[in-house]
Amino acid sequence: MNLLFTLVSFAVTLGVLIVVHELGHYFVAKWCGVKVLRFSIGFGKPLFTRRRGPDQTEWVLAAFPLGGYVKMLDEGEGAVAPHELARAFNRQPVAKRIAVVMAGPFANLILAVALYCLLFMAGVPGVKPMLGNVPKGTAAAVAGLSSGEVLAAIEGEPVATWQDARWEILKHILKKQSVRLETSNGQGSQSYYSLDLSGLTEKDLDGDFLGKLGLVGFKPLIKPVIGQLKANGPAAQAGLVEGDAIRSVNSQSIAQWEDLVRLVRASPGKPLQFEVERGGGRHVITLVPDLVKENGETVGKVGAGPKIDERAMRDMFIEVRYAPHVALWKALHKTWDMSLFSLEMIGRMVVGQVSLKNISGPITIADYAGQSAHLGLLPFLSFLALISISLGVLNLLPVPLLDGGHLMYYMAEIIKGSPVSEKTMEIGQQIGVALLLMLMVFAFYNDINRLITS
Repeated sequence: MNLLFTLVSFAVTLGVLIVVHELGHYFVAKWCGVKVLRFSIGFGKPLFTRRRGPDQTEWVLAAFPLGGYVKMLDEGEGAVAPHELARAFNRQPVAKRIAVVMAGPFANLILAVALYCLLFMAGVPGVKPMLGNVPKGTAAAVAGLSSGEVLAAIEGEPVATWQDARWEILKHILKKQSVRLETSNGQGSQSYYSLDLSGLTEKDLDGDFLGKLGLVGFKPLIKPVIGQLKANGPAAQAGLVEGDAIRSVNSQSIAQWEDLVRLVRASPGKPLQFEVERGGGRHVITLVPDLVKENGETVGKVGAGPKIDERAMRDMFIEVRYAPHVALWKALHKTWDMSLFSLEMIGRMVVGQVSLKNISGPITIADYAGQSAHLGLLPFLSFLALISISLGVLNLLPVPLLDGGHLMYYMAEIIKGSPVSEKTMEIGQQIGVALLLMLMVFAFYNDINRLITS
């Protein structure tokens, strides 16, 4: 069922992004007076075909769904009747051809803006960026930050959640510079700090770089009281029940739930003696944690969860909501920021400053699509916006076969005063095919490697 859900989520993601991208090309082509012969979602053998409109445009759903295209009337694609020459794509002024080609990537960026605007108006849930115990020796400790402070702004940009804070710091990591933090103490007073990022490397991008800096989230004290049990788990089978208060394990005192988790995880397959308080009396229960593989290591788990103080947890969360005009501005700003960051990451990959392991392929995208969809509609829409930006930026790169490659030819045409020769375009296509194949190889290798290592 999980696999089916992931595949459906991936199909929806691809469908939305491809349709929006190709509709961008289609509508601008029609607006420019170009005749559209075919609108295809996917490549290869057509599975579904219909002809619609005064031009009898062929609408196609093809077998291989990783892409799509809009086929326009063009003398380079075949003979064109004399009375339709004015509607051929190759006969259009270069400005119109540029508009048609740019319309696809821009449609993806506009989709991202629309989705972020919707999210900002609907309300974005998140965890308050309140600091917990700052580990000694970290950059945060050196800067003077302390437990209980709430991050308010980073480099002048307001942050309302830990997700905001992560994004703002991520933008500065590769520049190896300090960032200016503004915090509040919950009583109206502000403090300012300079946080040194020089201790981070590009290898930290995929990990918990906030934790490495010492920016650890505040965790309310969770008492070691069982609130839920997994059916047939070690805890339930051993006789533990909801409401049991764990006082010690193997004679080690347990003050909070985190102490219990740490001890259990370190004892896979080893007998543990739980001393629990139940109904005013004390009981000793022996159980053996299951052996569970997690991130390449074997840990212990007993199938029990804590009793949560819902009021304390509610105080840790915040929902950020904006008026429509503010939401639109923030959506434009976020899309612009993420587009620039994507370009910077690509540039650093090219020069070797960032590992190619950061390239993701369809398997990873499908996995993230499924995970975000499991979390709900809003996380899925956020994921969709992120991938839409990536698709838009990728297609604008000056690589033959991509939209950016065609733009490169048109810019050369403007400079030299005549179209690029067919020989040059053929060589460019060969280079483009080689580059895209290399990209696909890296992407699939990274996908498979992630599956194996996880």
